[in-house]
Amino acid sequence: MNLDDIRDNPGARKKRMRVGRGIGSGKGKTGGRGVKGQKARTGVAIKGFEGGQMPVHRRLPKRGFHNIFRLDYNEVSLGRIQTAIDAGKLDAAQPVTVEALVAAGVLRRPKDGVRLLGSGEIKAGVTVEVAYATASAAEAIAQAGGKVIVIGAEAPSE
Repeated sequence: MNLDDIRDNPGARKKRMRVGRGIGSGKGKTGGRGVKGQKARTGVAIKGFEGGQMPVHRRLPKRGFHNIFRLDYNEVSLGRIQTAIDAGKLDAAQPVTVEALVAAGVLRRPKDGVRLLGSGEIKAGVTVEVAYATASAAEAIAQAGGKVIVIGAEAPSE
């Protein structure tokens, strides 16, 4: 076998249909657009148009609020960290950071920080650097002989 013998499987690449190239092509004359009318023309954008009547998306009231400053956290449970330590993907002697969790495959991508949840059980005394930790998670890590360092968090104002 040579490099010039390599071919795609038959039917792997489908040629695009060339429209408007004569009636013998099967997509000639109107080019698959039917006959006449606004939608047969080019540059038509009538997705929400209701013939001059107020469209339904404008008749319905606006509702809700989207906070553009809201942070999106990765949520990690204690049980998930312990599983990664048991599998040898996380080193219990090193601090558990966002970068370490991504490298271990616990997180797919870092977001705005990690929120540590108290579900599951942790046996290893690890130092965890997170943006937020629940009270139960912090207590469980302290009982296991580790500590939680909250990074990038502002102190609540009184």
